[in-house]
Amino acid sequence: MLFKEIDIDSLQFNPFSSFKKDWALVSAGNSSKFNTMTVSWGGLGIIWQKNVSFIFIRPQRYTFEFIENNDYYSICFLEDKDKNILNICGTTSGRDTDKIKRTGLVPIFDEKAPYFQQSKLVYICRKIHGQFIDSTCFIDKNINSEYKNNDYHKIFIGEIEKCLKKED
Repeated sequence: MLFKEIDIDSLQFNPFSSFKKDWALVSAGNSSKFNTMTVSWGGLGIIWQKNVSFIFIRPQRYTFEFIENNDYYSICFLEDKDKNILNICGTTSGRDTDKIKRTGLVPIFDEKAPYFQQSKLVYICRKIHGQFIDSTCFIDKNINSEYKNNDYHKIFIGEIEKCLKKED
């Protein structure tokens, strides 16, 4: 077994640099059809007495339909040496590129969402909320400059049901 389930309370890492600096892959689907994309907007926290992740995905992204149509998604943090994989998965679309083949990612399907052999840490998340960003709620109106095409992200909140760490 490549991964072992760990208690989320035992984690010792910085979630800010993990998303902002290291990035992650978000994936959904099944062994028949799935997709993954790189995310650098997201986070971890507590809401409704649950350990949760939250991710932001624009509707034109191919992965959006997989997140939207599945109950689970994974968040995978890769090793530092795999930044090229994250670059490819963040700049190409699974609609017209086989990102798995191009990057050499090895998918694993033994959970409710696909994840990758190259991951060092994986969250398996069950969607519990989804909502489009509403620009009328921006207190800082400068944020609207992120959305020149009015293509507002949908925020997905997922309860972290399992945390997997690569065995040493």
